[in-house]
Amino acid sequence: MSFQLPDLPFAKDALAPHMSAETLEYHHGKHHQGYVNNLNALIEGTEWEDKPLEAIILGAEGGIFNNAAQHYNHSFFWKCLKPGGGGRPQGALLEAVERDFGDFDTFVELFTRTATSQFGSGWGWLVKKDGRLEVMSTGNADTPMIRGATALLTVDVWEHAYYIDYRNARPKFIETVMQHLVNWDFVAENLERA
Repeated sequence: MSFQLPDLPFAKDALAPHMSAETLEYHHGKHHQGYVNNLNALIEGTEWEDKPLEAIILGAEGGIFNNAAQHYNHSFFWKCLKPGGGGRPQGALLEAVERDFGDFDTFVELFTRTATSQFGSGWGWLVKKDGRLEVMSTGNADTPMIRGATALLTVDVWEHAYYIDYRNARPKFIETVMQHLVNWDFVAENLERA
């Protein structure tokens, strides 16, 4: 099985001015493509060659795990974004957020603080685990599925996700994603399936 770079679910310039086409050209077209290329090269001729992505993530180690998980994390991240997104979710998702965090603003503050304070490269996540919503961060290629949690939302906090548009202002990038880009419909669908 050969993995492919998924198309973005929006045009490269559709997230401007919050995320530039240049950022997406590098982030999607270079970084994500690099993980896909590396993964395909690493699994060729191994026991992982015909396995689905999730099986590789749950069973492999080292470079194979890192590239498989980065492919998964990035593919998930693109779906978490949409033009004209952000704001507040509605319905069952908002109710779950209010139940588990007290209110939506408290959740956003916790999510932003957790993602901002991830040391080095990594990811900020909203997950469902043991029937409740939680916020977590993971370093490098780490992903919630290996921790028994179901991912609902992620924000990439590797520098390549924001450096062109925001330089070293990670908190501003996260704030902008939450206010203007989060695809709450996708997050709600993930909650329904969790």
